[in-house]
Amino acid sequence: MLIQTRNLCVQIGKVPILRNIDLQVQCGEIVTIIGPNGSGKSTLLRTLIGALTPSTGQIIRAPGLSIGYVPQRLYIDDTLPMTVKRFLQLPQRAPAAAIQSSLANAGVPDLQDQQLMSLSGGQLQRLLLARALLAEPNLLLLDEPTQGLDRRGSADFYRQIDRLRQALNCAVIMVSHDLQVVMRRSERVICLNGHIRCQGQPAEVGRSAEFRALFGIEDDEDALALYNHREHSHCAGAMREAG
Repeated sequence: MLIQTRNLCVQIGKVPILRNIDLQVQCGEIVTIIGPNGSGKSTLLRTLIGALTPSTGQIIRAPGLSIGYVPQRLYIDDTLPMTVKRFLQLPQRAPAAAIQSSLANAGVPDLQDQQLMSLSGGQLQRLLLARALLAEPNLLLLDEPTQGLDRRGSADFYRQIDRLRQALNCAVIMVSHDLQVVMRRSERVICLNGHIRCQGQPAEVGRSAEFRALFGIEDDEDALALYNHREHSHCAGAMREAG
């Protein structure tokens, strides 16, 4: 077990965001968190990395756990000249070899001398991934990492994540709005809306009344289109054959 929460509750100001969250993630596992806007998905990731403090409950981390975090977006001042290499040295300097290795593992080995503002959306997401990899994580958290990417770019990114999972033997927790992607490429799905409505393997979640009610799925044909990933993916639940 890499990380576990027990009865985790998070309140921002006087507003309760999450309540009674019990989850655990094992080494090498791919877990995807789904839910409507405002359901607490990003809040949960930020709490797991320590950016937010739970109001009650526990977070139990394995000794020596290293977490890499890829945020939903990065705000950059377009008047600020900065190379990729310089960005990866903030807030503390990283060895040149570590920077080159992280960029290579993110699939963009030749990016380090480019200006941030010249990067495409796909390159920027790979850069954020490279930054997360500098921590040599055994748990990688990704908050909607393919937001704004086209289908091909998304598929390429998911393939890269699965290669990393295998190479680094790390676990992945990913937030996604793309139900098709979730049901084809996750090993376990957590359906969140303030609390955990249901969780389990994609097919199991796809059959649940809670999932169907939350996403407005009315019949078995709609559900099958989402969770029948064995027939539409050679990897049967892994991300390496995305797209």
